[in-house]
Amino acid sequence: MDKVAWMTFLKDVFICSLGSYGGPEAHYGVFADQLVEKKKYLTEEELGELIGLTGILPGPSSTQTIVAIGHKVGGQMLALLTMLVWSLPVLIFMTLLSFSSEFFSKINISKDVFRYIGPMAVGFIIVAAYRIGRKVVRNKLTFLMLLMGAVTTYFIREPWIFPLVLIIGGLISIMTSEEKDLWNRVKLNPPWRYLIAFAIFAMGSLLLSLVWDNRIIDLFEKFYRYGYLVIGGGQVVVPLMYSEMVELNQFMTNEEFLTGFGLVQGLPGPMFSFSAYAGGMAARGNGVVYQILGAMAGGVGIFLPGLLLIFFVYPIWENLKKIHGIKVSLSGITAVASGLITSAAIVLMQKNGFTIDNIIVILITVLLLLSKKLPAPLIVLAVIIAGFLL
Repeated sequence: MDKVAWMTFLKDVFICSLGSYGGPEAHYGVFADQLVEKKKYLTEEELGELIGLTGILPGPSSTQTIVAIGHKVGGQMLALLTMLVWSLPVLIFMTLLSFSSEFFSKINISKDVFRYIGPMAVGFIIVAAYRIGRKVVRNKLTFLMLLMGAVTTYFIREPWIFPLVLIIGGLISIMTSEEKDLWNRVKLNPPWRYLIAFAIFAMGSLLLSLVWDNRIIDLFEKFYRYGYLVIGGGQVVVPLMYSEMVELNQFMTNEEFLTGFGLVQGLPGPMFSFSAYAGGMAARGNGVVYQILGAMAGGVGIFLPGLLLIFFVYPIWENLKKIHGIKVSLSGITAVASGLITSAAIVLMQKNGFTIDNIIVILITVLLLLSKKLPAPLIVLAVIIAGFLL
């Protein structure tokens, strides 16, 4: 695509970043609305496949999904620009927050102004589940797998369950398939340099942190490790981060940690951006530049593994799908992925409470998205104004 098309796509990515609240499942709702339904950069089925793929990979799944869409539209350079447009605004804000955490802890902004963000996110998730589900549910088996994904992840909210049910969905599709010659050969030509870079950063940062007592190197190693150990969204990495940042190393207090995490819940964009706040807080006391370096170590460190992995996997993804067994497995994986999104809507709805005003916000969000009357960022703005006024 030419540069004008690139700018158009990046503008759409920015619109997605402004409307993406509430974790990966809600982000998928915004992607389905803006990138699939409105702009048709990919189909609902392709989005479902990418959700399934990134659900198995370590790293921030919604970030990897939108980066993969950028890769599909314009290759590696556009994928990298997509990453920056998607994550940089909230990373900068969270870095600034690390300098003014006491102020934000006093004004309680996330609780009051963002009170209807949760119900709005439920609306986005419901629409995403509907749009993807109607494409991937083709028969009784795919419906049952959607149900399996929803029920299993509703009752078991552990990080390991999400990739496990996706893999099981794919295996069920393969085992029940009547197709012959499932494992035909295709030429893949993987870009090994990204996997090698992934390993070098992992081992190199670990070795450097062991032999060199440097806070910035230590922070980069910690956040890089969070990035490749965690599968799912920001909520999954928080317990691990809390354990090391607050309990073990005492880089910040419990209140400071919860203030940053509470505020990032009410901000658009990837929740992994919380790492910039945590890194900045951990590097306090040695000057402004040092604190900014700490925030950069956190932000770059946590996103880099997922970015390198998607750059390694996505170029061979289209060829992988030419293997009949992989193609067959995708019907199960995408059905289960739709179930995961459905489950997330129910869980988030329960967390926000079944009050009359919450239900009204959910219904209005769903109706506006389905009718395409209002862009996602304007829905978000209306919800924030309503929270402020009411």
